[in-house]
Amino acid sequence: MSETPVKQQNTAAFYGQAVASFGVAMAATTVGIYHLDADTWVRAFLAIAVLYLVTSSFTLAKVIRDRQEAGRIVSRVDQARLEKLLAEHDPFEKL
Repeated sequence: MSETPVKQQNTAAFYGQAVASFGVAMAATTVGIYHLDADTWVRAFLAIAVLYLVTSSFTLAKVIRDRQEAGRIVSRVDQARLEKLLAEHDPFEKL
């Protein structure tokens, strides 16, 4: 039987944005740690950068997972319906 591939949910732009967002967050944290003077605004900057890094990491993980699943998952509902129709079909039955 032929397999019906699942339509990919994420666009290439969303994937690129997630990767770029992760890179910007990592760079912001690195620069913040490099310029650490222990002032209040520096600590606040680092706190925001770490929060941004964490949220971007979750987004990147989701995008990678979705892209991976889209490449190997087939529509099981459609396949089950087709198998049921073929199992119930009797070519000699009167219509």
